[in-house]
Amino acid sequence: MLKKVSTTKAPAAIGPYSQAIIADKMLFASGQIPINPSTGNVETEGIKDQTEQVMKNIGEVLTEAGTDYTKVVKTTCFLADMADFAAFNEVYGRYFTEKPARSCVAVKQLPKDVLCEVEVIAYLG
Repeated sequence: MLKKVSTTKAPAAIGPYSQAIIADKMLFASGQIPINPSTGNVETEGIKDQTEQVMKNIGEVLTEAGTDYTKVVKTTCFLADMADFAAFNEVYGRYFTEKPARSCVAVKQLPKDVLCEVEVIAYLG
């Protein structure tokens, strides 16, 4: 059985997708970008501030699903510029203390021209 996860404390989907889907005991969350959920706008500049907003958004989706950062088993991280890797990791590491599996790639462009996007898979059991 699949269950959609949705919270107003994280940005609404800006396309035909869900914030996250629960399948059995696994959560598959869509990528989060640094949108302030209360305004719907990107209000931060710089990789550290944008990463911080992304992490807050991920945290809200995890909370709505009944889990937290410690249960994340895999992340996929997208950076607009690999030169931001160290600064991104500095913020990322404060949240993902259990060190889940991860992929991190540089991409040509992200939605709304943001600097980073992160998607997660978490265990709910």
